[in-house]
Amino acid sequence: MKLTKKSHACVRLEKDGRTLVLDPGGFTEQDAAIGADAILVTHEHPDHFDEGRLRAAMEADPATEIWTLRSVAEQISAAFPGRVHTVGHGDTFTAAGFDVQVHGELHAVIHPDIPRVTNVGYLVDDGKVFHPGDALTVPGRAVETLMLPVMAPWNKISEVIDYVREVKPQRAYDIHDALLTDLARPVYDRQIGGLGGAEHLRLASGEAAVL
Repeated sequence: MKLTKKSHACVRLEKDGRTLVLDPGGFTEQDAAIGADAILVTHEHPDHFDEGRLRAAMEADPATEIWTLRSVAEQISAAFPGRVHTVGHGDTFTAAGFDVQVHGELHAVIHPDIPRVTNVGYLVDDGKVFHPGDALTVPGRAVETLMLPVMAPWNKISEVIDYVREVKPQRAYDIHDALLTDLARPVYDRQIGGLGGAEHLRLASGEAAVL
């Protein structure tokens, strides 16, 4: 499987000539979802869900399909009948040849005064990759590669380190990093890498790794 990091929380997975894209939101490239056979969206916040980017991908290829939670599906399903699938915690499905399990229900707490939206994470190919969206969801399954939301308004570095320790992946790649400056990255790399207990890695937008 080939993993390509796109800006912020978006990643592309490629296997057997097919492509799965996760969270092509407003902080990622305009064409992030173009060429995807399937798209997964974790929740409705605009840095993860951008209707324009999804429409562009769906219109570019009439075979492209989306799997997402109800709050996102309700905003785009009418335009693409039969191609937008609603999922929730505990569901399993196959998208573009990838086996996917859905874990989690709620976005992390930003502030007690802000209502929590729904959020799901996707465990791909029996733990090959886990993308939690905006939550520190522990899937309760072995995870090889954790897509780690490294910096957000709803987390702090101690929570990120403890999350890596609890999931116990073989490796963790940073995502949700558009707000993290280059000046601060070495601090995060050193602390998460030194204390998380797993290999901590980072890809620039457009860089890829083979899993």
